[in-house]
Amino acid sequence: MITSWHATTLWRHPSLSVEQSPAFAPCLLLSSMSPVASVEPLRVMQRPSDVGATLSWFQHGRHDPTTWLAATGRGPSSTGHFVRATLTPEGPGTLALHWNAHEISIESYGPGSAWLRQQARGMAGADDSAEHGLELSEHPVVAAAALANRFLRIGASNCLYHELVPTILEQRVTVEEAHRQWRQLCGALGDPAPGPFARLLLPPDPALIAQRPSWWFHKLGIERHRANALISVARHASKFWCWSAQGASEVSAKLRLILGVGEWTIGSVLGPAIGDPDAVAVGDYHLKNMIAFNLAGESRGTDDRMLELLEPYTGQRGRVVQHLARYGSAAPKRGPKRRLIQRYAR
Repeated sequence: MITSWHATTLWRHPSLSVEQSPAFAPCLLLSSMSPVASVEPLRVMQRPSDVGATLSWFQHGRHDPTTWLAATGRGPSSTGHFVRATLTPEGPGTLALHWNAHEISIESYGPGSAWLRQQARGMAGADDSAEHGLELSEHPVVAAAALANRFLRIGASNCLYHELVPTILEQRVTVEEAHRQWRQLCGALGDPAPGPFARLLLPPDPALIAQRPSWWFHKLGIERHRANALISVARHASKFWCWSAQGASEVSAKLRLILGVGEWTIGSVLGPAIGDPDAVAVGDYHLKNMIAFNLAGESRGTDDRMLELLEPYTGQRGRVVQHLARYGSAAPKRGPKRRLIQRYAR
């Protein structure tokens, strides 16, 4: 049931007056399926951005049951829409963003509607600092990658639980397998999302995961190691809202205390969860090779070598990794495609 509906214009091109803005054409922004609860004042973003690319790291696979993304074009002229169902401190909610070259508009549904509206600006990267200087880097690949991704921002959802669960599933297995398991887990335990979105699902309620034995997850292809990590994360989920408001070092220290959450998982979630531009997924099977190949021309690297090469960019290491992943060259492939079951927490 829809308990609330909100429409907000989040961003308008600075060259347009309020009268020229499509916000004054309600049919462009408002769904006829639900009544409007409130319309908030216009807030202007000063920097152009690639909204679709910025929002893409909140989606785990093209068929993520909780997060839909469709974008046409690239850069500030792109158009598209983004829909995400999630759990908030105020209850379940759905956030829908629609953008074009001139503005971003918001729709939100459910008990968590007001909280999600407050996060929308951060998710779209409006709060990300542009003062990183990577386009002036002495390394030609880093400078070129930064220039190519100059409209890419780092967004933050402030939903640690939602970022952690699919990331834990990505431990030790191929991405395709993890995405399939995420869909199955949401299908088994996730409720329908608030709003007029057929087949959109909420992430599983932490209580439903916490009360299940590890063997219950085996039918989804999730072995005991990852199942125990999911259960442990679910049992701590109520604390995550407070943790998200703290700095990256504090969040990292707390996450390390959770069973099955190691450096790779922490480095993977700090970016999308709290917008940390320095987060690096140490222990990744491919990342160290990609960094070594692009920054040093070495076909294979180690975690230590990766961190050594990224050291000059401390404070922006995660941003450099993101730029290189989108612009740089992949390291030569040698290994077979297989499950990577390891003996340590990721």
